[in-house]
Amino acid sequence: MIINQEVITELRKEFGDAFYLLDSEQFRNNFLELKEAFSSIYSSFNIAYSYKTNYTPKLCKIVNELGGYAETVSEMEVELALKCGVNPKNIIWNGPIKNHEKLEEYLSLGVTVNIDSIDEAEYIELLADKSDVVFNVGIRCNYDVKDGVVSRFGFDTDGEDFKKVLDIVINNEKLHFVNFQCHFAKRQVEYWPTRAKGMVELIDRLGIIPERIDIGGGLFGKMPDELKKQFTSDIPQYKDYAKVAATVFAEYFKDKDVKPELVIEPGSAVVGDCMRFVGTVKTIKNVRGQYIASVLGSQKNISMSGVNPPIEVIHMGNETTEYGKLNMVGFTCIEGDVLYKDYTGELAIGDAVVISNCGSYSLVMKPPFILPNFPVLDICGKNVEVIKRAETFDDIFHTFNF
Repeated sequence: MIINQEVITELRKEFGDAFYLLDSEQFRNNFLELKEAFSSIYSSFNIAYSYKTNYTPKLCKIVNELGGYAETVSEMEVELALKCGVNPKNIIWNGPIKNHEKLEEYLSLGVTVNIDSIDEAEYIELLADKSDVVFNVGIRCNYDVKDGVVSRFGFDTDGEDFKKVLDIVINNEKLHFVNFQCHFAKRQVEYWPTRAKGMVELIDRLGIIPERIDIGGGLFGKMPDELKKQFTSDIPQYKDYAKVAATVFAEYFKDKDVKPELVIEPGSAVVGDCMRFVGTVKTIKNVRGQYIASVLGSQKNISMSGVNPPIEVIHMGNETTEYGKLNMVGFTCIEGDVLYKDYTGELAIGDAVVISNCGSYSLVMKPPFILPNFPVLDICGKNVEVIKRAETFDDIFHTFNF
């Protein structure tokens, strides 16, 4: 997508002074590139896209078209997957809390539910005993990957609850055991070998090989050098994760007749660089020696804090002034709503501020705080496709009782 003054001018006429730009083709390419990186080492491989990271329906449909799974963590996301045409058997439902009514409904459809607690396991067993269909289930596993974090997700694989849930899942003929699953949040590649080895050691110890082994998400995505250098660790490429994780499974299963499907659950890794936010400079002032530019847009719109995001200023024709160490701030009434610190360069009221790499958690976590959210536009093709219209007053307040 080439974004210039002419393009911004035309988009503003129809959509206003702030909007997201979606690059659905980049998303498609990222998905295929990541899949190739892993499958070239371990052929039985698939991707379960993390809906919570960016649940834009067009992206979810692309994943489905490419044969990927839907990784969901709520009944809302399962409903979205079904509405996007995903086969229930290709939906994975994770998460620590699951609505009981919907749990029965979705299990009956064939959704794979990864069990996260013993209470959940016992409830599913009760449902299964009175059901006419076999339920697809998995077990979320928790073990030490040496990342310094005691994860809140899944069962301690050395604990009694794990033994209990395994017994329930393996010995109930109304339950079909699909997979072991784990999720660890740290994205650094050095934790991935331990994650993979932990799964291999578990199945080796138990003598159980499920249909799938799901080692979760937590991967860095693509980013420009200006963003990479703000992190304290190196930013791996897809092939780096594949080399340290997929190789573990390729080695372990090379002489075995059964080769389970290896699954990962990326979100940011495939969608992070697929969205830009375009805001507009509305005011510029000097407060006690500090230049401040207020932008129609917020830190809530880009979901990046602690770093300066990749930024491009497009001058829209007004007379510019050269600034040094100017802070670009958002429209909200919060001191910490800073989009970019210490900007140096020319700027004018009316200029467009284009922030890249904001596809992760931005759209889905923007609250209806002070302003409704802005439209999402896909301009990959010849025409502008409205992916999401701008939210209105009625969108926010129609659930309130006036």
